Amino acid sequence: MASDDCGCAPTSAESRAFWSKDSVSRRGALGLGLGALGVVALSAFGIGATTSAAYAATYPSWDDVQRAMSNQNAKAAEVTRIEGLIQSLTQKVADTQAAAELAGAEFDAAQQAYFDAIAAADALQAQADAQALAADEATRKAAQLAAQLYRNGGDDTALQLFFSESADDADDLLSRLGSMDKVYQYNQTMYDNAVAARNSAQSLSDQAKVARDERDRLQQIAEQKMIAAQEAAAAAQAALDEQTTNLATMQAQLAALKDQTATTVAGYQEGVRVAEEERKRREAAEAAAAAAAAAANGGGGGGGTGGSPGSGGWVRPQGGHRSAGFGPRPKPCAACSGYHYGVDLANGCGAAIYAAQSGTVDYAGPRGNYGNYIRIQHGGGVATGYAHIRDGGFAVRSGQWVNSGQVIAYAGNTGASVGCHLHFEVYINGGYTNPIPFMADRGVSV
Repeated sequence: MASDDCGCAPTSAESRAFWSKDSVSRRGALGLGLGALGVVALSAFGIGATTSAAYAATYPSWDDVQRAMSNQNAKAAEVTRIEGLIQSLTQKVADTQAAAELAGAEFDAAQQAYFDAIAAADALQAQADAQALAADEATRKAAQLAAQLYRNGGDDTALQLFFSESADDADDLLSRLGSMDKVYQYNQTMYDNAVAARNSAQSLSDQAKVARDERDRLQQIAEQKMIAAQEAAAAAQAALDEQTTNLATMQAQLAALKDQTATTVAGYQEGVRVAEEERKRREAAEAAAAAAAAAANGGGGGGGTGGSPGSGGWVRPQGGHRSAGFGPRPKPCAACSGYHYGVDLANGCGAAIYAAQSGTVDYAGPRGNYGNYIRIQHGGGVATGYAHIRDGGFAVRSGQWVNSGQVIAYAGNTGASVGCHLHFEVYINGGYTNPIPFMADRGVSV
């Protein structure tokens, strides 16, 4: 199972879980709680809400670089300043990503605890229901026997024994009395069993109520952790966006200041332009040569396609083959679960992942063993999950509406995984369900 998932899905009978979260109120809570919880999630790393603004206010312009190039002392100072900004920006990205990983792991742990509580509550309720049925059956049998005894209540066997005239008659009557005594004893046993079963059912029902209360408490914690994790992921993405926007410019400015041949920014930029044109020319020539070679060899075969349509707007979330199905399996890694709560689709690293149905993204970020993870709420109690997305492979963000078949991410090997693939899950009213028959009912093979 080279591209098998580690089991990343929660343990035990992880039924129904965090899917009331697909409601509008859930998303409203997400929006309202992000700010405060995000600050808490990031504070351990020293990341404040105003960090981005502070960085943005100090980025140098090309005019600053031009002025610095006219004076060696100013040039040295500007080099030091830009190097410090680059280092700070890089550190900011690392810190926010670490905070996002931590928050995602805490979210996953809280979710696992919630899943376990669901399983415990369901198991206790099932036992209570079984005992209640046993009590009903014992009560029914005891009532039937009591009714039969009542109908035979006029029996005068004892008087017949007293006035019997022969030993044979007496022996027969004694045997009948013994049988009646056994019947009465059996009836008492049936009654005692019914009472015991009823008491057991009530005790188990009380325990199930306590377990459900604990389940609900853990659900609240899991939701809070999810909000904090989403905010941490958003902060990490913002830091990465900031780095992407500014880092290349600052590196170019730094190169200009360190260039010993250029005396002006314009002169340096002209040299960069010429070098860039030469690089593009070489790449174009190499691409043309590769295309010609491929054409000469008759081309190559392709893999399966993703986004294959079914009924009701449902599509296959990725191409490739199924590398692992739903259900029990040998653990492929130490961190893996022995029960696989999804389907693995292997189509290579970087393969596009598609939204299986239209809906709202309510989580996009790291999540413990799931690695980088997206969850989409489709309405009607149905949601889908997509795990092991590659780093930098998100194509959508939390709160975004996506259309069926839209590219939402790219496959990777993050989290507890042993090869690039998509781990795909389907949830109905909070419970994990087998994606294979679910998607088949909608005309899609996974």
